[in-house]
This record gives sequence, C-alpha cells and structure tokens, in this order.
Amino acid sequence: MNVLTKVLSSTKWTVLGIVGAALAWKALLLALGSVPFNSDEAVVALMARHILQGERPIFFYGQAYMGSLDALLVAAGFWLFGQQVWVIRWVQALLYAGLIITTIGLGQEAYGSKRVGILAAILMVVPPVNVTLYTTASLGGYGEALLLGNLGLYFALRIANQTREIGALAAWPKWLGWAFLAGLGMWANGLTLIYTVPAGLMLLLMLFKQQKLVGAARCWGIVGAVAAGFLIGSAPWWWYALTQGSGGLVAELLGSAVAVEQDPWLVRTGNHMLSFVLLGGTVILGLRPPWGVQWLGLPLLPFVLMAWGAILVASSRGFSQPGALRWGRWLMNGVLLTLAAGFVFTSFGVDPSGRYFLPFVVPMSLAAADALPRLAVRLRWQVALMVLLLGYSAWGTLESVLRNPPGLTTQFNAVTQVDTRYQTQLIDFLKSEGETRGYSNYWVAYPTAFLSAETLIFIPSLPYHPDLRYTARDNRYLPYVELVTSAQRVAYITTLNANLDARLEQGFRRLSVEWQETRIGDYHVYYRLSRPVRPEELDLGSQP
Repeated sequence: MNVLTKVLSSTKWTVLGIVGAALAWKALLLALGSVPFNSDEAVVALMARHILQGERPIFFYGQAYMGSLDALLVAAGFWLFGQQVWVIRWVQALLYAGLIITTIGLGQEAYGSKRVGILAAILMVVPPVNVTLYTTASLGGYGEALLLGNLGLYFALRIANQTREIGALAAWPKWLGWAFLAGLGMWANGLTLIYTVPAGLMLLLMLFKQQKLVGAARCWGIVGAVAAGFLIGSAPWWWYALTQGSGGLVAELLGSAVAVEQDPWLVRTGNHMLSFVLLGGTVILGLRPPWGVQWLGLPLLPFVLMAWGAILVASSRGFSQPGALRWGRWLMNGVLLTLAAGFVFTSFGVDPSGRYFLPFVVPMSLAAADALPRLAVRLRWQVALMVLLLGYSAWGTLESVLRNPPGLTTQFNAVTQVDTRYQTQLIDFLKSEGETRGYSNYWVAYPTAFLSAETLIFIPSLPYHPDLRYTARDNRYLPYVELVTSAQRVAYITTLNANLDARLEQGFRRLSVEWQETRIGDYHVYYRLSRPVRPEELDLGSQP
C-alpha cells in the first residue's frame, strides 16, 4: 500500500470533509452566477459536443499548445448529464478536488508529514481569487495541468524517497508512471513542463549518484522505461507532429502565439521581471484579481502581508532537514523557479494574466502548512493565522463576485469584459428575427454558437480592439466559415467598440446598404441588411 493510499485510508473523513467544503464553496460561487461564460470556455464546450458527434480534435481549436484532454473530460460529462454550461464547471471542480487530494500525498512525500498535507489542503479549500477563477471556468487545460503536475511530483518524490530501491525492478513502474504523466502533461498543456523539468533533473541527478549501486544495465533499463512512458503519454502530440508537421507545434509550445513584442530582448526581460513582481506577486497572494488593479480586502491586507513574511522566514528553516525531506523542499521551490524563469525569459511574460501563476498554489500552501509549527507562537495563534489566510481569500473572492460585471472573469482587457448576462436575450432576438448567420468578434461568436445548439453561427471576423487590430487566429473553427460565407442573409454583432460601429455604418452607407439596429446590453446588432455584406467589403482594419 503506497503512502497516498495510507493517507487517504487513515484520514478518510478528514479528506472527505475538506473536499466537500471546497466543492461547497464552488457551488456557492456558481449559484451566485458569478462566472461569465466566455469564448475560450465555449470553444471547449463546442469541442466536447463535436467529440460526441464523432470528431477527434487533438488540440484546442486554432492552436497547438493545448491538447483536447479537457474537451474529452467535458464530453464525458455531457454524455452523462447533458450539454450544459454547469457540467463544464463541475468537471473543473472535480479536477480541483483531485488537486487537493494529491496535495495531501505531496505533504507526506515532500515534507514527511501527513499533518502538513492536511493543513495545506485546508488552505486550498478557499484559495486566492485567481485560483478560484481558473479552477472553475475552463480555458482548455489548466485544471488538468495542475493535477498532472501534482501527480508527476508525487511519483518523482516516491522514487527519490526510496533511494536504496531506485534501480530495483519494483521501482520501474514508478519511473514509467512519472514519464507517462510528463508526456500526457506536455500534450494536455505545456505549462506542465515547469513540473517536468525540475523533477526530471532531480531524478537524473539521483540516478547519476546511484549509478554504481544500480548498475549500467538497470540504468539503461530505467532510461528505456522513461522513454516509453513519455512517448505513450504524449502520443497525440507525436501523431499530430507526424501528420501535420512539428514546426508549428514546437513554436506554439515555446510561446509563438504571444510573441508580439518588438523591443530588444533585454528590455523585454526587464518588463517581464517587473510584471512578475508587481502583477504576478499581487495575484499570487490574492491581493488583487487578475483582471483588475483594485486592491481586495484592504482592512486585512497588511496583516496578510505580515503573515506571508513570517511564513517565508519560518519555511526557510526547513532546508536544514536531512536527506529525502530536503529533496522535497528543493523540488517544490524548483517548480516555482522554473515557472519564474519561463515567465521572465520567454514570450509568455507578455501575458500577466493569472493563469500562468496557478502552480504557486500548491507549493505555497505546503510551505505555509509546514511553517506553522515553526512559528514561535501558541497553537491558538497558528489557528488564527490559518483563519486569516482563508478569510482573506474568501473576502477577496466575494468582493469580486459582487462587482458583476465583470464578476469572476477570465478577461483582463476591459474591451473583452462583455456583460454575458444578456446572452439569452441576444439569442432569442436573433432567432425571432431569423438572423442565424453573420459576423461578430471572438468573444461573441462561440458562446452564441454553443448556447444556441449551433443554430446561430456568427464567425469572429470582426476586430474587438478599439484600434481595430484583428488576427485570423480568432477564427477557430473553419467549418463555420463555409456556413456563413454561403449564407444569403447575414447580420453583424459588435460589443463595446464605438470605432468599429462607426466604420461599419460608414461602410454600409458607402455600399448603399440599408439596415436596422438594436442594442441588447453590451451587444450591438446590425440586422435586416438589404443585401449580404462581407467584412472584406467594409475596410475594417488590418490583419497581421
């Protein structure tokens, strides 16, 4: 019986209580209608529907750095419970429950303490608003990345903690399991590399130190097991590379989708460092939401900063632990250092949205749980510190929920924070007017398609930026293009973009096209056009 099983069996009711509390917190937030249904999540939903219809997408529509694992899980949920938005959110909630459970196992493996794992799990019941957001709304694979990363760390530490058996045949399934999770993670979401790199280096170093004990033959056997596990786990990635070419895959994995900066590398790196400290640090601690710059829970904020300062000092004393326990602490910090380096030194640093900082939640929760008994204070003050951290996260999250719109939104650009509470009214209006085809922007097209059961198809051929910048990457699903291009009647839908509205109206007048228009919340609908007009006729903006 492995350590994780022992932990769960011996603390079953405690674990169930923690997981139940975390799920209840998510249920409350969902009941409040606080999470808008945005386009990235709608693409996942559409992929899941298409999977049930027989399609087999390997990657997220329109990009090749995030696999379709999330869509496959959502498809299973749709098959069981129907094609509803709430199913997507509960798939994410169950993934988060798995993250909490595996964190308990990591507490035992990394810190040698069941208590540390349990306390860390309690802290994760109500995490900072950034973690709550991205483990409730789906962006296509971040919940899976966190869970696969945790499992990978667990397997790596299981191997490291059994140094004497590192080359024994009994250890090979663990090597195979770790490699399989690393490969599966690379396909599911490239973010998992921040777990794989430090864990792989740790295992390689340990194998090198034990090579005389292990023997050359078994070393090569381990290498073979790792290669086999990795190839099996990442098989969809390699299949796509063989059939579609690998150049785009590697480029996407290294951040080509966000490589838009024109400054010299040193300037970019400095900007990324500033973003990491100022924007990342405040999001990681829950001091602000990822989509805004307003402070959360101001009365408690100074006390929270002092608490984390005390935790940092107390946690640093743990590095004096001997042997395997030291490996665990170094590995957890290695994950954070790898993440920081990836953000600062690559193109990903241009995007300070909170999703890239999600992996901080587990190491920080474990560090806080480990630091509590090291603090020179009585038990009641340790409990008070836990209550402070949980209470502050709850305060910040509820404060964000009450500011709706935007609610708990995945959009950090104001022009994309569309008030989605009017989606149903928009769909009803379009159906009543017979406007089933047309053009809109990325943030309207795919939620409308999913919620209308794909009876309303509006392809994202319009810019949403006020300066009318547009990228063809917004057009994620090419079969929709054919439906709209062949339609003899089209409408246009814009959101929060007066410049685009003016350009559209000028274009219609220049082409002598008559139209009607209406506003439904943030949606501006141009309908009953006297003839179908295509965007290329309107001179709307440039495409990179």
